[in-house]
Amino acid sequence: MTAPTAPTETPPAPADGARERAQSFDGLLHAQVAPWLSGLSPVSLALATADWALHLATQPAQATRLAAEALQLAAQAVADATTQARLPRDASVRPDDLRFAADAWQRWPYPWIVRNYLAAERWWREATELRGMEPHNREIVGFFARQWLDLMSPANTGLANPEVFDRTFEQRGDNLRLGAAIALDHWRMRHGLPPLLDHGQGFQPGVDVAVTPGEVVHRNHLVELIQYRPTTPTVHAEPVFIVPSWIMKYYILDLSPHNSMVRWLVSQGHTVFILSWRNPDEGDALLDMDDYLNLGVFDALAAVGRRVPGQRVHAVGYCLGGTLLAIAAAALARPGKVQGAGSLPELASLSFLAAETDFTEPGEMGVLIDESQVTLLEDMMAERGFLTGRQMAGSFQFLHSRELVWSATLRELWMGERLRPNDLMAWNADTTRMPAAMHSQYLRRLYLKNELAEARYGVEGRPVSLNDVTLPVFLVGTEKDHVAPWHSVYKLHRLTDAEITFVLTSGGHNAGIVSEPGHPGRRWRQRTRPRGGAWVSPQEWEADAASHEGSWWTAWDAWLRAKGSGQDVPARRIRGADALAPAPGRYVQQRYDD
Repeated sequence: MTAPTAPTETPPAPADGARERAQSFDGLLHAQVAPWLSGLSPVSLALATADWALHLATQPAQATRLAAEALQLAAQAVADATTQARLPRDASVRPDDLRFAADAWQRWPYPWIVRNYLAAERWWREATELRGMEPHNREIVGFFARQWLDLMSPANTGLANPEVFDRTFEQRGDNLRLGAAIALDHWRMRHGLPPLLDHGQGFQPGVDVAVTPGEVVHRNHLVELIQYRPTTPTVHAEPVFIVPSWIMKYYILDLSPHNSMVRWLVSQGHTVFILSWRNPDEGDALLDMDDYLNLGVFDALAAVGRRVPGQRVHAVGYCLGGTLLAIAAAALARPGKVQGAGSLPELASLSFLAAETDFTEPGEMGVLIDESQVTLLEDMMAERGFLTGRQMAGSFQFLHSRELVWSATLRELWMGERLRPNDLMAWNADTTRMPAAMHSQYLRRLYLKNELAEARYGVEGRPVSLNDVTLPVFLVGTEKDHVAPWHSVYKLHRLTDAEITFVLTSGGHNAGIVSEPGHPGRRWRQRTRPRGGAWVSPQEWEADAASHEGSWWTAWDAWLRAKGSGQDVPARRIRGADALAPAPGRYVQQRYDD
């Protein structure tokens, strides 16, 4: 007779909420540590480094080749120590690299130093591109290698920089004294104290920028809707409704009078409406993407319809505003309208300016976006309910540290040159916050999961598809865009069969869009794919599209006129009873010391 088996004991269930409490503690710990890591996930960097190291260890031939090239470079450096007298102007592989363009770098031994530094840059570029690595890990390793090399640049060596040495000798150290004063002012301004030096014009909205006359005609918790006063006796029948990005203030499209897109559109006879996004505070932590869609687009569009009844609307989206507008247009185009769609005016056309709808190749921003990084950002935002403007600006500075950190530090602190801000620089410094819920959804649903491009993004519980959009589209990409690379913007051609007029303009994400007529050196290319037309690759498009000198705004204006009814109506005046406040309104003035 066998002995009875002892009953198996069921392990005790974990205490209620133990998992949530553990996550809460870990999140709080991450939020406290994150500032010391500049908001970057050490896990992402460690995984990328391990991926690179393991592939290097398992590719002995490649490792041997790299080691042999390193030894060859070292031997060549020794041999050239006394023979290289000049530095070629094209020594850098980047045509926009002006760090060593001054004549001072032609004196020995600087040509030799720079040649060796640039050779090291090229070597590291090859060393970080190993076969078999995960593409995202390869991008991270290459990016941080460039960051380290930029930090070690001969241009960042203080008095050992020949330009700094010459300036210090000529000015008998006055540049260093002024640089110290500028550094003190930077510290004072970071701590809420007034600067001691005159740093130039402040570019205050409503005073220096965002001065196109208009009125706030609608306001909800998230946006103010501004309608601009007409300057022509008649206007085109269809109004223009602009959805700017909520990451920054709207007046990138209404800078100084000479380069304001809004003012120019008004002067061409368009009735212009634009959104001004609220700068969120602690009470807005739960605002999500649905709120931005409903309050930012649908509610404001309904207000436009009430202001201009019976007319179709040209809808325009810039950057993330364009992404949000694409979601709205797809929702409105699908069978079974969104709630309240009956109160919305019909759209006449869609214009997307430097706006992505497919995030598989998001440019340099993608380097800092993965599961671990987003989780760390969520922990940071949970502490206060938002991502601060300073944290957002820090990410862009980190991505472009050569231009935005090292070159600025050299000019200000070592050369003693006070950087006088222009209107675009002042706008760039006027940062906004990101509500925690919205920012998390935006990063996860668009960047990580690419739900919009894959027709899985849900609006009111149902996914939307951009292929339902049949409206004509004017799509703008910019040649030097690091935020929304034009090849990524161009992918809309694969997501809808609608007619698309694609324009590629010179400049970057901001300067390429703010490209007013008369601005010297501007150029653009344009080509239209008819509705249902065959696929043309970006490379083929670039090869075949004709180039034009000047501003793309004029081509856009002609396109808007062609997609409208062609009718003009008496200018639409804004009655005093309809005006809540003069432009630029209240929300754009919201500033917080983060």
